[in-house]
Amino acid sequence: MKLTLASTLSDRTRPLHDGRAKVEGFEIAPLAGEPEDLFRTAMREARHEITELSMASHMLSVARGDSRYIGVPVFPSRAFRHGAIYIRTDRGITRPEDMAGRIIGTPEYQQTAALWVRGMLREQHGVDTRGISWRSGGERTPLSLPPDMDVQVIAPGDTLEGMVAEGRLDAFIGPRPPACFLNRTAPVARLFADTRAAEEAYHRTTGFFPIMHCIAVRRDVAAAHPGLPAALHRAFAEAKAMALAELAMVNVLRISLPWIAQEAARQTEFMGGDPWPYGFARNRDEIAAMCRYALADGLTARELAPEELFHPSTLAL
Repeated sequence: MKLTLASTLSDRTRPLHDGRAKVEGFEIAPLAGEPEDLFRTAMREARHEITELSMASHMLSVARGDSRYIGVPVFPSRAFRHGAIYIRTDRGITRPEDMAGRIIGTPEYQQTAALWVRGMLREQHGVDTRGISWRSGGERTPLSLPPDMDVQVIAPGDTLEGMVAEGRLDAFIGPRPPACFLNRTAPVARLFADTRAAEEAYHRTTGFFPIMHCIAVRRDVAAAHPGLPAALHRAFAEAKAMALAELAMVNVLRISLPWIAQEAARQTEFMGGDPWPYGFARNRDEIAAMCRYALADGLTARELAPEELFHPSTLAL
């Protein structure tokens, strides 16, 4: 059966796009795209049989009972998000605790990057994130939040980048830096000046390498082909192994960084031999934390069990 696989293009997914890794028993038509477009298409249309999906949006729809996709415990995107917090330097914000009570913008309140930052602010720094006034650039699916929360979509014609540059926001959380930070046209800086040190300290404390996206199969397709989720898990694991092997090749550098082999060795020493772990059991604690964060954020009305998010055939893989 021919199935469309829509995902971002990275060293971990490229072998599936170029045919080096196969999904046993299925013909795959790969489609590369940017996360925002893929997620919007998945949440509004469920157009593709297999798709990369925002973990936060996946949790949201599963909790609401209207999810059209079921997850596979393959996580093609993970990222530490300390470097995604930008502050106005003229507001007296010098440490995470100073974020309390502020007006903070984020591309989407339901965005996974923002979910991780709010969880970190609460659990590592004691910040009451419900006391923050959140300003969103727009939401891919409607939210039903508790009435005591101040979460507002910005007015038409406004932009979050403009608002932080003009000083109408105290801070901004997002995976892409605002233009005024890059251009140095406003007093905006990262909250954590040494982001790597902060992120390594966080990893030592929690053991987490924050999951951003998962792979998901449309539920009608999974029902018709119950072997597909496990086959996808095997194929993505094979593709990831190819990518990690390339990092250590020194005869011809496959990655455009001069010291990539040394960086790979440092990464292995710090995070272990598989810094991008797939599989449910290995990631259950981290997924449970995400479910806890989603409830505290008001994104879900109940705390999900991590098992609810993934196809039963994949839980023991």
